[in-house]
Amino acid sequence: MTGPATRTERDPLGALEVPADALYGVQTMRAVKNFQISGLKPLPAFVDAVVRIKRAAALTHLDTGRLEPRLARAIVEACDEILGGAHRDQFVVDVYQAGAGTSHNMNANEVIANRANEILGAARGTYSPVHPNDHVNMAQSTNDVIPTAIRLAIISEIAPLGAALAALRGALAAKGREFDGIVKAGRTHLQDAMPIRLGQEFAAWSVTIERATRRLNDAAEFLGDLGIGGSAVGTGVNVEAEYPARMIAHLREMVGPKLRAGDRVQLMQSMTDVSWFSAALRSLALDLSKISSDLRLLASGPRTGLDEIILPAVQPGSSIMPGKVNPSIAEMVNQVCFQVVGNDATVAMATEHGQLELNVMMPVIAHNVLFSMQILTNAARTLDELCVRGIEANAEQCAYWVERSAALATALAPQIGYTKAAALAKESVKSGELIRHLAEREKILPPDELAKVLDLRRMTEIGIPGETG
Repeated sequence: MTGPATRTERDPLGALEVPADALYGVQTMRAVKNFQISGLKPLPAFVDAVVRIKRAAALTHLDTGRLEPRLARAIVEACDEILGGAHRDQFVVDVYQAGAGTSHNMNANEVIANRANEILGAARGTYSPVHPNDHVNMAQSTNDVIPTAIRLAIISEIAPLGAALAALRGALAAKGREFDGIVKAGRTHLQDAMPIRLGQEFAAWSVTIERATRRLNDAAEFLGDLGIGGSAVGTGVNVEAEYPARMIAHLREMVGPKLRAGDRVQLMQSMTDVSWFSAALRSLALDLSKISSDLRLLASGPRTGLDEIILPAVQPGSSIMPGKVNPSIAEMVNQVCFQVVGNDATVAMATEHGQLELNVMMPVIAHNVLFSMQILTNAARTLDELCVRGIEANAEQCAYWVERSAALATALAPQIGYTKAAALAKESVKSGELIRHLAEREKILPPDELAKVLDLRRMTEIGIPGETG
């Protein structure tokens, strides 16, 4: 039997067989053979970002006359096909590869060149009239393309993440209003604490998400600084003087207006802007994980836990215990958040390991930041749609626990002193008798005054229990 059809291509290292139907070429094929590591391929947002840079470069060189119009237009058409969803299976280089992302860059250059040549009537693998290096990569280096692509890719993914967070924030706030009348036991150190309204807990989570979103947006502002035009070491060798400004103008049309020229040497050396954004993602993950863990605690039971809220049942919880329903969505979110924390650790290490004029660890930075954004977006949306919106309050159980909280003695401390209040709390825990009943039996306050002091709703607002005004 004969194997799949191939074509022979050559690069400075010699000849290599490439699948005959591949849009990629010899340099991509070498990377595929060299880096059989994870099976992970570049994420779509990263592919889009690199292709947008190639498209902008062709338009820039069309503007300046450096690239023949028919070649520029063929490159742009090839890029538009990819951005429209075609040829995605041709981006085949493993995430873990040689530093800087040269293999990613050449994968894009070869795919675009071969498709442009087909548009012009030439065969794949001829690289004439459009050449991957001479035309698609004109005035570019991997060293300015990849850091620019990382920034563009992140910027393009902020809107979906922001939308998912906004919806989740809104759902939490709505539950805060819905549950505002339900007073429950507060807990600190997982021990009894002063009462709080269930709505206050949910409203606070909504504010937490709002603050996390603001941190993400603040960090994203720095990503608008682009070093495109820096070429090999940031100095702009082989780049026309007008190239950076024209590139940014064309990229603005595709990505948005908040792009601007930055210090090309600095932006090639440092990936700290990206690591800061990754750190903001990590902070968001910590918030989401804490909220998810709280939901799991509040829903624990239903007979041997807190059972203060009821989460929507989305799937059977056990293969052996009939009727068991687990907090599956919250558990998923926890796991996503753990992954994001690990991704951020990778980004931090890779950011520190840039040497002199270039950070060569960019491929793993790109993958981890974009992967974090992807899974956080999906997790936040799922938490909103399949969990938070359907949460019900178990008002009866909330009332049951709050009346049994030994911390209610705190409300009596301003009237009877800390020592007596502590003794009352200790006796309540020992005997099982409610603070309210102990106080009534021992007549520590007149009945009407005691009722005001032990008004549970009043305890959830600022002020001294029992005092008016």
